[in-house]
Amino acid sequence: MSGPRVSVVVPAYNAAWCVARAIDSVLAQTARDFELIVVNDGSTDDTAAVLASYGDRIRVVTQQNAGLSAARNAGIAAATGDWVAFLDADDWWLPGKLAAQLDLVDAQTDIGFCSTAALIVDPEGRQVGTWEDSGAYGDILRDIFATNATVAGSGSAVMARRTLFAQTGGFDTTLRSLEDIDMWMRLAAITRFGCVREAQVCILRAPGSMSRNREVMRNSALQVMNKNRDLLPPPDRGAFWRTAMAGVLADYAKWRYRDGERAAALRDLAQAFALAPLARGRLILSLALAMLTGRPV
Repeated sequence: MSGPRVSVVVPAYNAAWCVARAIDSVLAQTARDFELIVVNDGSTDDTAAVLASYGDRIRVVTQQNAGLSAARNAGIAAATGDWVAFLDADDWWLPGKLAAQLDLVDAQTDIGFCSTAALIVDPEGRQVGTWEDSGAYGDILRDIFATNATVAGSGSAVMARRTLFAQTGGFDTTLRSLEDIDMWMRLAAITRFGCVREAQVCILRAPGSMSRNREVMRNSALQVMNKNRDLLPPPDRGAFWRTAMAGVLADYAKWRYRDGERAAALRDLAQAFALAPLARGRLILSLALAMLTGRPV
């Protein structure tokens, strides 16, 4: 017997407070040809009991706590579908999400992975923003280097052909953040990308969550940009890569400055200027002047 068209993978760690919402949003999909795999990543709360309440409507993979990347990898290993779709336990889908993506990949058979636009929602359920379709399609590797957030919805919106993970390898368990961006780079190096323009995913953003994780995100972003440099075509590994890296450093410099870390922000700008003085020099110098004079950036 053939497997389902889609294997949905939901990693869950101490997610008793939210995982039912994620599961229910998958079970409510208008497209029905899927299996739902929830990876209980060593939870110590009531996650196991919540999962047990769904009976045979879901498959549960239980492992010792090993982190988000390892949980996603365990879900991929258990998957039998042609495609693997990811959903974080604190996010949820709108009912037409899978159907819209399947329509897209059926219409454009060269696509190996795809995402959808997303709504950004606060803990009270209010929409506080959107993550729009970037407009980048097809070969998007350069786009991801230039703008890490190119793939809308990221870890809760992407669906990829399962066979591609044999070529890319799994999610990098050494990364503490941006493991999804790292994977999208590796997928983009071997296949084409598409995106559903209509928002089909709701992503939860708790106040202050990004600020608390800022340094982890910065360090991971630099690691991802460095480790994947050789995925780029040789002509793009020089000036293009340095310009992209300078852009990442400038972005994190702004966030560091807004968090009151002016000295660290200026160090990032100095490093960015050294990497790309011609391509990024005017931007970097204007940011540095604003920071030195105490103006907002």
